[in-house]
Amino acid sequence: MAEEDANENTAAQAAPQVQMRVLGQFIRDMSFENVMAQKGVSGDVQPEISVQVNLDAKKRPADHQFEVSIKLNLSSKAKGMEDVLFLCELDYCGLFHVEGVPEDQMHPFLMIECPRMLFPFLRRIVSDITRDGGFPPVNLDNIDFVALYRNELARRQAAQAQKTDA
Repeated sequence: MAEEDANENTAAQAAPQVQMRVLGQFIRDMSFENVMAQKGVSGDVQPEISVQVNLDAKKRPADHQFEVSIKLNLSSKAKGMEDVLFLCELDYCGLFHVEGVPEDQMHPFLMIECPRMLFPFLRRIVSDITRDGGFPPVNLDNIDFVALYRNELARRQAAQAQKTDA
C-alpha cells in the first residue's frame, strides 16, 4: 500500500504543474454604430443577430507571457429586411502567464483555455454596449472554443491541401 502511494507521488512530481495567471485584461479596440438611429428608422423591429469570432495569440517578450485576443463582430438586421440595426466590433485582450504546458500543447491551450477565461468579461461588455447603444442588451451564448479551434485547424488543413494540389 505504501509502495503504491510512493509511485503515485513520484508520478505527480514528474508531471509538470500547469500554472496560469491572468495578468491583465483590456479593450484594444471597440466600435458600436447605431445605424437605425442614424437613418431615422423607428418602430418595433425584430432583430436577427450575426456573431463572428476570431482568436489570436502571441508570445510577449517576457518569459512565459502571452497575449490572447478575441475579436468579435456583431451585426444586427431587422428580421425579414435588409436594414442594419447596429454594428459592433470589439477586440478584447488578455495577458497571461502560463507555465508547465508542453510546447506541443501550448497553441491549443492559448486558443481554448485563455479565451474561456476572458469570455464572461467580454459577454458583459457586449451586453452593456448594446444596452447603452439603445437596444435590448445582447447576452451572448456560450462559445465552444474547442469546436472553434477544431474548425480553424480543419480550414487551415483544407487550404494547405488546395495549395499542394495547385
